[in-house]
Amino acid sequence: MSTSFKNVTPTGPGGTATLFIVLGFTGFLLLTQSLFVVPSGQVAVVTTLGKVTPKSRRAGLNVKIPFLQSVYPFDIKTQVQPEKFETLTKDLQVIKATATVKYAVKPEKAPKIFRTIANRNSDIYQKIVYPSLLKALKSVFSQYELETIATDFNVISEKVAESVAKELKSFDLVDVQSLDLTGLEIAEEYRAAIEQKQIAGQQLLRAKTEVEIAEQEALRYETLNRSLDDQVLFKLFLDKWDGSTQVVPGLPGSEGGNPPVIVGGRR
Repeated sequence: MSTSFKNVTPTGPGGTATLFIVLGFTGFLLLTQSLFVVPSGQVAVVTTLGKVTPKSRRAGLNVKIPFLQSVYPFDIKTQVQPEKFETLTKDLQVIKATATVKYAVKPEKAPKIFRTIANRNSDIYQKIVYPSLLKALKSVFSQYELETIATDFNVISEKVAESVAKELKSFDLVDVQSLDLTGLEIAEEYRAAIEQKQIAGQQLLRAKTEVEIAEQEALRYETLNRSLDDQVLFKLFLDKWDGSTQVVPGLPGSEGGNPPVIVGGRR
Protein backbone atom coordinates (compact mmCIF):
# COMPACT_ATOMS: atom_id res chain seq x y z
CA MET A 1 0.00 0.00 0.00
CA SER A 2 1.47 3.32 -1.04
CA THR A 3 0.58 6.84 0.05
CA SER A 4 1.09 9.86 -2.19
CA PHE A 5 2.12 13.26 -0.80
CA LYS A 6 1.65 16.62 -2.49
CA ASN A 7 4.67 18.74 -3.07
CA VAL A 8 4.46 21.60 -0.51
CA THR A 9 8.03 22.73 -0.71
CA PRO A 10 8.58 26.48 -1.17
CA THR A 11 9.45 25.87 -4.80
CA GLY A 12 6.40 23.75 -5.43
CA PRO A 13 3.01 25.13 -6.51
CA GLY A 14 1.35 24.33 -3.18
CA GLY A 15 4.25 25.65 -1.15
CA THR A 16 4.06 29.14 -2.66
CA ALA A 17 0.41 29.58 -1.70
CA THR A 18 1.03 28.28 1.80
CA LEU A 19 3.96 30.66 2.23
CA PHE A 20 1.83 33.64 1.20
CA ILE A 21 -0.88 32.62 3.66
CA VAL A 22 1.61 32.27 6.50
CA LEU A 23 3.29 35.57 5.69
CA GLY A 24 -0.07 37.32 5.36
CA PHE A 25 -1.30 35.98 8.68
CA THR A 26 1.97 36.89 10.37
CA GLY A 27 1.86 40.40 8.94
CA PHE A 28 -1.75 40.86 10.03
CA LEU A 29 -0.91 39.61 13.51
CA LEU A 30 2.06 41.96 13.78
CA LEU A 31 -0.05 44.86 12.54
CA THR A 32 -2.82 44.26 15.06
CA GLN A 33 -0.27 43.91 17.85
CA SER A 34 1.54 47.07 16.77
CA LEU A 35 -1.43 49.45 16.61
CA PHE A 36 -3.70 50.52 19.44
CA VAL A 37 -6.25 53.30 19.94
CA VAL A 38 -6.40 55.51 23.03
CA PRO A 39 -10.00 56.70 23.57
CA SER A 40 -10.86 60.34 24.19
CA GLY A 41 -10.56 61.26 27.86
CA GLN A 42 -7.74 58.79 28.45
CA VAL A 43 -3.99 58.46 28.13
CA ALA A 44 -2.00 55.27 27.92
CA VAL A 45 1.11 54.22 29.82
CA VAL A 46 3.40 51.96 27.79
CA THR A 47 5.88 49.55 29.34
CA THR A 48 8.74 47.82 27.54
CA LEU A 49 9.48 44.46 29.14
CA GLY A 50 8.06 45.87 32.36
CA LYS A 51 9.92 49.19 32.26
CA VAL A 52 7.73 52.29 32.07
CA THR A 53 8.35 54.62 29.13
CA PRO A 54 8.65 58.28 30.20
CA LYS A 55 5.91 59.74 28.00
CA SER A 56 2.22 58.92 28.07
CA ARG A 57 0.37 58.28 24.82
CA ARG A 58 -2.47 60.66 24.00
CA ALA A 59 -5.90 59.98 22.47
CA GLY A 60 -5.89 58.56 18.93
CA LEU A 61 -4.03 55.89 16.98
CA ASN A 62 -0.69 54.84 18.49
CA VAL A 63 2.07 52.35 17.71
CA LYS A 64 3.92 49.93 19.99
CA ILE A 65 6.43 47.14 19.60
CA PRO A 66 4.44 43.91 19.37
CA PHE A 67 4.88 41.35 22.16
CA LEU A 68 7.51 43.52 23.88
CA GLN A 69 5.42 46.49 24.94
CA SER A 70 2.20 46.53 27.01
CA VAL A 71 -0.42 49.28 27.29
CA TYR A 72 -2.24 50.49 30.44
CA PRO A 73 -5.05 53.08 30.13
CA PHE A 74 -5.57 55.95 32.59
CA ASP A 75 -8.62 58.24 32.80
CA ILE A 76 -7.85 61.95 32.68
CA LYS A 77 -11.50 63.04 32.75
CA THR A 78 -12.81 64.86 35.83
CA GLN A 79 -13.66 62.40 38.57
CA VAL A 80 -16.31 63.17 41.20
CA GLN A 81 -15.86 61.37 44.50
CA PRO A 82 -18.14 61.90 47.53
CA GLU A 83 -16.61 60.92 50.86
CA LYS A 84 -18.42 60.78 54.20
CA PHE A 85 -16.17 61.60 57.13
CA GLU A 86 -16.14 62.40 60.82
CA THR A 87 -13.54 64.33 62.77
CA LEU A 88 -12.97 66.20 66.02
CA THR A 89 -13.28 69.93 66.63
CA LYS A 90 -11.00 72.07 68.78
CA ASP A 91 -13.29 71.52 71.79
CA LEU A 92 -13.25 67.75 71.12
CA GLN A 93 -16.76 67.48 69.66
CA VAL A 94 -17.49 64.97 66.88
CA ILE A 95 -18.85 66.29 63.61
CA LYS A 96 -19.89 64.43 60.48
CA ALA A 97 -20.25 65.70 56.92
CA THR A 98 -19.74 64.76 53.28
CA ALA A 99 -16.80 66.00 51.22
CA THR A 100 -17.26 65.87 47.45
CA VAL A 101 -13.99 66.35 45.60
CA LYS A 102 -13.59 66.86 41.85
CA TYR A 103 -10.16 66.02 40.50
CA ALA A 104 -8.39 64.92 37.34
CA VAL A 105 -5.09 63.16 36.67
CA LYS A 106 -2.51 65.31 34.93
CA PRO A 107 -1.95 63.57 31.55
CA GLU A 108 1.82 63.95 31.58
CA LYS A 109 2.04 62.49 35.10
CA ALA A 110 0.41 59.14 34.28
CA PRO A 111 3.75 57.30 33.79
CA LYS A 112 5.04 58.55 37.16
CA ILE A 113 1.79 57.51 38.88
CA PHE A 114 2.00 54.06 37.30
CA ARG A 115 5.65 53.62 38.24
CA THR A 116 5.47 54.85 41.85
CA ILE A 117 1.93 54.74 43.22
CA ALA A 118 -0.92 53.11 41.30
CA ASN A 119 -1.29 51.00 38.18
CA ARG A 120 -5.11 51.18 38.11
CA ASN A 121 -7.58 54.05 37.90
CA SER A 122 -9.42 52.82 40.97
CA ASP A 123 -6.24 53.17 43.08
CA ILE A 124 -5.64 56.85 42.31
CA TYR A 125 -8.28 58.23 44.66
CA GLN A 126 -7.47 55.90 47.55
CA LYS A 127 -3.69 56.30 47.30
CA ILE A 128 -3.35 59.96 46.24
CA VAL A 129 -6.46 62.07 46.83
CA TYR A 130 -8.00 60.48 49.93
CA PRO A 131 -4.93 60.75 52.23
CA SER A 132 -4.55 64.46 51.43
CA LEU A 133 -8.28 65.05 51.89
CA LEU A 134 -8.33 63.33 55.28
CA LYS A 135 -5.24 65.23 56.43
CA ALA A 136 -6.78 68.58 55.46
CA LEU A 137 -10.12 67.82 57.13
CA LYS A 138 -8.49 66.92 60.44
CA SER A 139 -6.04 69.82 60.30
CA VAL A 140 -8.61 72.55 59.55
CA PHE A 141 -11.51 71.42 61.74
CA SER A 142 -9.23 70.89 64.75
CA GLN A 143 -8.56 74.65 64.74
CA TYR A 144 -12.19 75.66 65.37
CA GLU A 145 -14.74 75.07 68.09
CA LEU A 146 -18.09 73.51 67.31
CA GLU A 147 -20.03 76.78 67.50
CA THR A 148 -17.72 78.48 65.00
CA ILE A 149 -17.96 75.53 62.62
CA ALA A 150 -21.76 75.53 62.80
CA THR A 151 -22.04 79.26 62.12
CA ASP A 152 -19.19 79.66 59.59
CA PHE A 153 -19.33 76.28 57.84
CA ASN A 154 -19.03 77.73 54.32
CA VAL A 155 -15.94 79.76 55.20
CA ILE A 156 -14.27 76.77 56.82
CA SER A 157 -15.17 74.62 53.80
CA GLU A 158 -13.20 77.00 51.58
CA LYS A 159 -10.19 76.66 53.87
CA VAL A 160 -10.40 72.86 53.62
CA ALA A 161 -10.49 73.10 49.81
CA GLU A 162 -7.43 75.37 49.82
CA SER A 163 -5.58 72.98 52.13
CA VAL A 164 -6.35 69.94 49.95
CA ALA A 165 -5.29 71.74 46.78
CA LYS A 166 -2.05 72.89 48.43
CA GLU A 167 -1.29 69.39 49.70
CA LEU A 168 -1.87 67.72 46.32
CA LYS A 169 0.01 70.46 44.48
CA SER A 170 3.14 69.41 46.32
CA PHE A 171 2.85 65.96 44.71
CA ASP A 172 2.04 67.50 41.31
CA LEU A 173 0.09 64.45 40.11
CA VAL A 174 -3.56 65.52 40.02
CA ASP A 175 -5.52 68.76 39.72
CA VAL A 176 -8.19 69.47 42.34
CA GLN A 177 -10.96 71.39 40.55
CA SER A 178 -13.32 71.85 43.49
CA LEU A 179 -14.25 70.53 46.92
CA ASP A 180 -17.67 70.92 48.53
CA LEU A 181 -18.60 70.13 52.13
CA THR A 182 -22.27 69.40 52.79
CA GLY A 183 -24.55 67.69 55.29
CA LEU A 184 -22.96 68.88 58.53
CA GLU A 185 -24.14 66.69 61.41
CA ILE A 186 -23.67 67.52 65.10
CA ALA A 187 -25.30 66.22 68.27
CA GLU A 188 -28.83 67.55 68.66
CA GLU A 189 -28.26 68.96 72.16
CA TYR A 190 -25.30 70.99 70.91
CA ARG A 191 -27.25 72.23 67.89
CA ALA A 192 -30.10 73.40 70.17
CA ALA A 193 -27.65 75.16 72.50
CA ILE A 194 -25.97 76.90 69.57
CA GLU A 195 -29.32 78.04 68.16
CA GLN A 196 -30.39 79.43 71.56
CA LYS A 197 -27.12 81.30 71.86
CA GLN A 198 -27.54 82.73 68.38
CA ILE A 199 -31.11 83.87 69.20
CA ALA A 200 -29.90 85.51 72.43
CA GLY A 201 -27.15 87.27 70.52
CA GLN A 202 -29.62 88.56 67.93
CA GLN A 203 -31.93 89.87 70.67
CA LEU A 204 -29.02 91.61 72.40
CA LEU A 205 -27.96 93.19 69.12
CA ARG A 206 -31.53 94.35 68.45
CA ALA A 207 -31.80 95.91 71.94
CA LYS A 208 -28.44 97.62 71.52
CA THR A 209 -29.54 99.01 68.17
CA GLU A 210 -32.77 100.36 69.66
CA VAL A 211 -30.83 102.09 72.47
CA GLU A 212 -28.47 103.68 69.95
CA ILE A 213 -31.42 104.92 67.87
CA ALA A 214 -33.08 106.43 71.00
CA GLU A 215 -29.83 108.15 71.97
CA GLN A 216 -29.47 109.60 68.47
CA GLU A 217 -33.08 110.87 68.56
CA ALA A 218 -32.54 112.49 71.97
CA LEU A 219 -29.37 114.15 70.75
CA ARG A 220 -31.16 115.41 67.65
CA TYR A 221 -33.99 116.95 69.69
CA GLU A 222 -31.51 118.48 72.14
CA THR A 223 -29.58 120.06 69.28
CA LEU A 224 -32.82 121.31 67.73
CA ASN A 225 -33.99 122.90 70.99
CA ARG A 226 -30.71 124.71 71.46
CA SER A 227 -30.94 126.13 67.97
CA LEU A 228 -34.52 127.48 68.36
CA ASP A 229 -33.82 131.03 69.66
CA ASP A 230 -36.19 134.00 69.30
CA GLN A 231 -35.05 134.93 65.84
CA VAL A 232 -35.47 131.39 64.53
CA LEU A 233 -38.95 131.09 66.06
CA PHE A 234 -39.99 134.45 64.63
CA LYS A 235 -38.80 133.44 61.16
CA LEU A 236 -40.59 130.11 61.40
CA PHE A 237 -43.80 131.93 62.40
CA LEU A 238 -43.55 134.33 59.48
CA ASP A 239 -42.88 131.46 57.08
CA LYS A 240 -46.08 129.77 58.19
CA TRP A 241 -48.23 132.91 58.68
CA ASP A 242 -51.13 133.09 56.22
CA GLY A 243 -51.96 136.76 56.81
CA SER A 244 -55.23 136.19 58.65
CA THR A 245 -53.82 135.60 62.08
CA GLN A 246 -54.31 138.69 64.30
CA VAL A 247 -51.54 138.14 66.84
CA VAL A 248 -47.91 137.93 65.79
CA PRO A 249 -45.11 137.12 68.28
CA GLY A 250 -43.05 140.06 69.39
CA LEU A 251 -39.93 140.96 67.50
CA PRO A 252 -36.83 139.30 68.81
CA GLY A 253 -34.64 141.48 70.96
CA SER A 254 -37.44 143.84 72.05
CA GLU A 255 -37.57 144.96 75.64
CA GLY A 256 -40.20 143.98 78.19
CA GLY A 257 -40.33 140.29 77.46
CA ASN A 258 -40.86 140.53 73.69
CA PRO A 259 -44.48 141.79 73.60
CA PRO A 260 -46.63 140.55 70.73
CA VAL A 261 -47.45 142.61 67.69
CA ILE A 262 -51.19 143.05 67.03
CA VAL A 263 -51.92 143.02 63.33
CA GLY A 264 -54.76 145.37 62.33
CA GLY A 265 -55.48 146.51 65.90
CA ARG A 266 -54.07 148.36 68.88
CA ARG A 267 -51.70 147.28 71.61
